[in-house]
Amino acid sequence: MVAATFVAALLSQPSEGWKASPELVKKLSASRTDVNYVEEKVPSYILPDPLITLTGDKISNSRDWNRYRRPEIAELFTTHVYGRVPRTPYKLTFTTTNTDKNALGGTATLKQIDINIEAAGKNLMIHLSLFTPNSVKKSPVFLLICNRSPDNIDPSRKIKSEFWPVEEAIARGYGMAAFHNADVDPDNYDNFKNGIHGILDIEPRGNDSWGTIAAWAWGASRCLDYLLTDENVDKNRIAVVGHSRGGKTALWAGATDQRFSMVIANESGCGGSSLARRKYGETLEIINRGFPHWFCLNYRKYNGREEELPVDMHMLMALIAPRALYVAAADEDLWGDPKGSYLSLYHSLPVYRLFDKNINLENFVPPLNKQVMSGNTGFHIRNGEHNLKLSDWSFFMDFADKVWR
Repeated sequence: MVAATFVAALLSQPSEGWKASPELVKKLSASRTDVNYVEEKVPSYILPDPLITLTGDKISNSRDWNRYRRPEIAELFTTHVYGRVPRTPYKLTFTTTNTDKNALGGTATLKQIDINIEAAGKNLMIHLSLFTPNSVKKSPVFLLICNRSPDNIDPSRKIKSEFWPVEEAIARGYGMAAFHNADVDPDNYDNFKNGIHGILDIEPRGNDSWGTIAAWAWGASRCLDYLLTDENVDKNRIAVVGHSRGGKTALWAGATDQRFSMVIANESGCGGSSLARRKYGETLEIINRGFPHWFCLNYRKYNGREEELPVDMHMLMALIAPRALYVAAADEDLWGDPKGSYLSLYHSLPVYRLFDKNINLENFVPPLNKQVMSGNTGFHIRNGEHNLKLSDWSFFMDFADKVWR
């Protein structure tokens, strides 16, 4: 096996580019002495080359990428990071429990769908809500993986949240769908006895068995199964969206299910958008200790040894090429490493260029609140804390306007 690598780009730092606030760096460094928030203390590192196969062959065109290198990288992430979905057969059924063609003052149609998964005499229900604009026959749809309180995706709209701004999306001609991740699998370490693990995990678990993030991603694909049947949905324009742990999930869902035509990862940090080898903010050891259920057991082997990981997150993003990919960060969320997230996107571009030779992003982190887009890629850093805000969604929809219309 050949370990092909390349030296990561040292981004330039023009005065207009984003930099972490020195005051915030000082404050956070004092609060967690075991975490590095100082850019100058980031270790030198070498990234695996996404265009060199395990046998040392150079990939130079999209055909060979799809035939050889893409499956290799997907298998590496499956084995070492997110884990393998069991092959247990299951039955999938959809039941529409509510339809309101005059939702939101007559501007939208609301459907509530129960997605039932049955296997080995057990069953699990995912509750999917879908709003589509009445102004168009078939609309593009954003599918949100909700990892916060279900109140954030209230279909009655008695409770409204920037986390899922349905009204704003409908006004711009976009549909909005959402499900709660807990419907698929609980967000706690229960030895994988409940949720979809409790149904599909028939064989003994191994070091590469799927974790909870892979389970949530699997659930997103089951929601997509339904969306592809809905008469009001444009089946060629469905995006998967997630924030934080939901953003990690969205990236893996997009990597494993190419039916998603767009992937949006908001502040997904370690195990999502940020380069592990930077060891900035949250690290592999911290995340594996704090959330032992999220990833497969093999991932723990790289605690404190990120440089030995056979992949890094630029390769996860490369798996989404040539489909649309948008990465977002927040100025105060140094735990999630905004610069490392931009670097992942930047270093995925060699793969994107196999499909679009004109695609390019600046070799410096964009200024605060400035959206950058090139080809099917986009990025922004928003001012403020770790959250999913209306301003983020506005950027997402601007990106969709460019890519989808």
